[in-house]
Amino acid sequence: MLDFLKRHRWLAGSVFAVVLVLGGGLAARSIADAELAEAARANARPVVAVVLPKPAEETVLTLPGTIAARNEAAINARTSGYVARWYADIGDTIRAGQTLAVLDTPEVAQQLAQAKADLQLAVANRALAATTAERWTALRAKDAVSQQETDEKQGRLAAASASVNSARANVSRLATLANYARIRAPFSGVVTSRSAQLGALVSAGNPAGQPLFTIADVSSLRVYVRVPQSLAGQITRGAKATLSLPEYPGENFEAVMVRDAGAVERGSGSVLTEFAVSNPQRRLKPGGFASLAIPFMARPGTLTLPGSSLITGPNGPMVAVVGKNGRVAMRKVSVGRDEGKTIEILTGIAPTDRIVLTPPDALAPGDLVRVVAPKKGTGNAPR
Repeated sequence: MLDFLKRHRWLAGSVFAVVLVLGGGLAARSIADAELAEAARANARPVVAVVLPKPAEETVLTLPGTIAARNEAAINARTSGYVARWYADIGDTIRAGQTLAVLDTPEVAQQLAQAKADLQLAVANRALAATTAERWTALRAKDAVSQQETDEKQGRLAAASASVNSARANVSRLATLANYARIRAPFSGVVTSRSAQLGALVSAGNPAGQPLFTIADVSSLRVYVRVPQSLAGQITRGAKATLSLPEYPGENFEAVMVRDAGAVERGSGSVLTEFAVSNPQRRLKPGGFASLAIPFMARPGTLTLPGSSLITGPNGPMVAVVGKNGRVAMRKVSVGRDEGKTIEILTGIAPTDRIVLTPPDALAPGDLVRVVAPKKGTGNAPR
């Protein structure tokens, strides 16, 4: 009997042990299956990298510019003649009123001599007409001549006086033309071109003709740039910029904004803006091209994002924002300046929003995503 009880107890214990082993195995397997299912669900979520918006900082925009002289004039002949002498060549510094060339104008000299003779004739005719008018007036007082004859004599005197005035004006005109035979500089500057040659025929009033000289005042220069309309309002008079030229690598010159056109050019959508540059040593030359680096202050509240985070579509520019629950929401934004790698966002997001760095094409609002850290250099790490 005792042996039977022992065998029965041993059998019951063995069965219980087997049951425990089987139950533990089933429970472990169930837990593993649950973990595996959860991992599968997690792996099925889209994997995205997120960045946090950065506050916009001052940026420098480099624009191409054209250099022009403060004053520049093409000097043409006002009278026709032959070049007798010239006194200035390219690169020469000249002062206002300095003689640049002298023309030989024989025709003008002959016309002036004839005009002076015509003036003398007109003066003599007027003197005779004045004497005759006085006599006829005296005779009319004695009723020796008719009033009609007296009026005729007075009319001849008036006509003779007008002829004198006309002849005198013609003499003055030709004297002025003769004076134009000496070509003078209108202002101080430097000679940038010369086509005057000894003995060359110069024709006055020929718009297609090459100017005898070109003079430029290079003591200070103007730099013209076309600023995009979106940035034109941020440049005010007195704003400073940095000018660089290819002939002086590594060297910068200071430029100051002095005025703009006050209108947007329709073709380019830009505003013509003028900067002034001091040039006391004449190192800068008009007519060349330069690069102008203009600093721009960021608008208050403006944020920046990597350019790859922007989604463009029929509803306008948008970004994908990952909420605390891991779900995606599409947010419409207003875009400011596009700098290539980064882009300004004016409205639509907050500094704490987690923005998807490179949204997949299949990403839709409400999707549950798995967030990973962005690659180094793509933006701030998510909080």
